[in-house]
Amino acid sequence: MPKPLRLAGTVLSAAALALAVGIALATIVIPKVMGAAPYTVLTGSMRPTMDPGALAIVRPVEAADISIGDVITYQLAPGEPEVVTHRVVGINAASGGERTFVTQGDANLRPDSEAVVPAQIRGEVAYSVPLMGHANSALNSDTRSTALVMGAVALIGYGVWQVGSEVVMRRRRTAAAAVP
Repeated sequence: MPKPLRLAGTVLSAAALALAVGIALATIVIPKVMGAAPYTVLTGSMRPTMDPGALAIVRPVEAADISIGDVITYQLAPGEPEVVTHRVVGINAASGGERTFVTQGDANLRPDSEAVVPAQIRGEVAYSVPLMGHANSALNSDTRSTALVMGAVALIGYGVWQVGSEVVMRRRRTAAAAVP
């Protein structure tokens, strides 16, 4: 293989590996270390902060630590699986001293109609990764294991191919140098 093509292949391989490692760090490793959970943004209510298809990394937070301006993810109703991610635009004190939160999507003209109580809060958005929510949604718990195994097999196969190609090239160079 000519040297420019070999160099281009090496550079592209390194870039692909760096991208894969970066995505894995941002979407798997760092959230696990933080005790965070990934949520896929499904609507445009948080544009331009988060577009649909973004992956919001949501870390646990105490209700007392939430301030105006924070972006939180909360259940539509306590105990229900459906969640919304919106910005806190107001904090109220309910009877008995419990705080409630007024939220609003960045793209919405008005605050949400219902106040959020602490029992609904899943956490605060630490950061988001554009477009990765699509992959998260596609890889549900059933397909995630299969995809991880297939990815690992593909990476191992690629590594074997790279090493094998180098061994073959060395043998050819040695054979060519031995011929008078």
